[in-house]
Amino acid sequence: MSTNMKHTEEDCIFCKIAGGQIPSHSIYEDEDFKVIMDISPASRGHAIILPKNHAANLFELEDEDASKIMIVARKCALAMKKTLHFDGINILQNNGETAGQTVFHLHVHLIPRYENDTVNIKWAHKEPSDDPAALAEQIRENF
Repeated sequence: MSTNMKHTEEDCIFCKIAGGQIPSHSIYEDEDFKVIMDISPASRGHAIILPKNHAANLFELEDEDASKIMIVARKCALAMKKTLHFDGINILQNNGETAGQTVFHLHVHLIPRYENDTVNIKWAHKEPSDDPAALAEQIRENF
């Protein structure tokens, strides 16, 4: 078990799980990430990717971890698909309480989807409230 922790928060439960201080059922681990089974799954096989380097959210995530996390998601999703034979998968990451984040250590959900399951990750499609071209220009100005 790797304990290569770059930065941890003493009171963060996900730091403790990623560092092996709290037991979990992991499906994958490397120097930078630990992937565990969710203890309150949305569906059969629901897993969570935990960076070992603490970041509360996407805005604090180091570029190095950001560049690797989708590779881990793909690797785990492929193994999960071979095992669980699901019909699709949601890869979900929430930032901030308003967006549904409840643990403030960045994590990515891998939620297998099955035909006729009861998982509900949907929103109503609406017409844009702003001019898309003008909004895109405003955002580009902040890079």
